[in-house]
Amino acid sequence: MWYPLEDLPFIALVLIIAFTVHEFAHAYSAYKFGDDTAYLAGRVTLNPRVHLDVIGTILLLIAGFGWAKPVPVRASRFKHPRLMGIVVSAVGPLSNLIIGALGILLLLVLHETGLMYAGSRGVEMALERFFNYLISINILLFVFNLIPLPPLDGYRILTDLMPLRIRFKMEQNVQWGMFVFLLIVFIPPLRRVTLDPILGLTDVITRNLIQFFMLFF
Repeated sequence: MWYPLEDLPFIALVLIIAFTVHEFAHAYSAYKFGDDTAYLAGRVTLNPRVHLDVIGTILLLIAGFGWAKPVPVRASRFKHPRLMGIVVSAVGPLSNLIIGALGILLLLVLHETGLMYAGSRGVEMALERFFNYLISINILLFVFNLIPLPPLDGYRILTDLMPLRIRFKMEQNVQWGMFVFLLIVFIPPLRRVTLDPILGLTDVITRNLIQFFMLFF
């Protein structure tokens, strides 16, 4: 088990928040840019039931990675398809970064004001666990989703940045990119030299955000 069993209620709540906001950000931005595909599919909502994928959520709990239901987007409906496509792809990971940053800020406020210690020791420990997972999982999802491999948001951003000729070749070989992605996730030696160092950026980002917010306390 990647996470302690006793912490699963906190992790499940954090995943519901993280995945729901992430997919809502994709759907809402696409709708605002002129594509109502996600809106008509009922995805422009903060209702977790329409965003969560059961298998993807379970895998994140036991394997350290997972996914929600992808938001359908038709970039051809955008006024500037490539530019707006990049924005729509990027707002999902950015929403997780914002949640993580807000989690750090709220945790610091609770500590500095003493509200963290106003209740029982059990409440204090529960709040600590919840905020620690809220911060770590959301910043992890921010970094993970920006990896430029399909089916992640980073790959969609990369394809929109590429010239059409290269983009066409990338789309022709997308299945190989997904194969590489599965290899580095499921084969531990490959994961240790590829995915794990990238995900190590999570700690760097978290430390820098804490240092930034500490300037105000």
